[in-house]
Amino acid sequence: DYYRRRWQHDKVSPSTHGVNCTGSCSFDVFVKDGIIVWEAQRGDYPTPHPDFPDYEPRGCPRGVSASWYVYSPLRVRHPYIRGTLLDLWREALAQKGDPVEAYADLVSDPKRRALYQKVRGKGGFVRFSWDEAATLVAASLIHTIRRYGPDRIFGFTPLPAMSMVGFASGTRFLTMIGASMVSFYDWYCD
Repeated sequence: DYYRRRWQHDKVSPSTHGVNCTGSCSFDVFVKDGIIVWEAQRGDYPTPHPDFPDYEPRGCPRGVSASWYVYSPLRVRHPYIRGTLLDLWREALAQKGDPVEAYADLVSDPKRRALYQKVRGKGGFVRFSWDEAATLVAASLIHTIRRYGPDRIFGFTPLPAMSMVGFASGTRFLTMIGASMVSFYDWYCD
């Protein structure tokens, strides 16, 4: 009975895992009492061509064991920033009032810039709000576009294999601001 109960589940949900991977491989997540109990690779990728081998099964052993990450106490669930940078950002924002002007002022001052750059690699991260994080990121993007042009911003989104919404929204955003779109292969290859 114990063994059989182990394999009983309340529901199955399509999912993917994103633990240091942009592959977005298709998985089924089996849930019992609101807890993920195991994962399995899905066999739902279309055949690219009758003469080509199928992608099935697509997914790695790490993906099959990724549910530990959901419940890990080490999982990052909030934005974090270096404390030094946050203090300098808040000070600049209080002085300037406008987030873009505050960011420009902060990054163009060699002394303040050195303060937050020299602590890189030494930890010191602190939690801050989603609103502050979004404001800081938006200010940095606008400043970069104004000062250097939109082609100085580049990014990539999840692969479209099983995440068309994620792929389309990221691609649309980068396209609308005039940024360069690269693939994740550009990051992983030499």
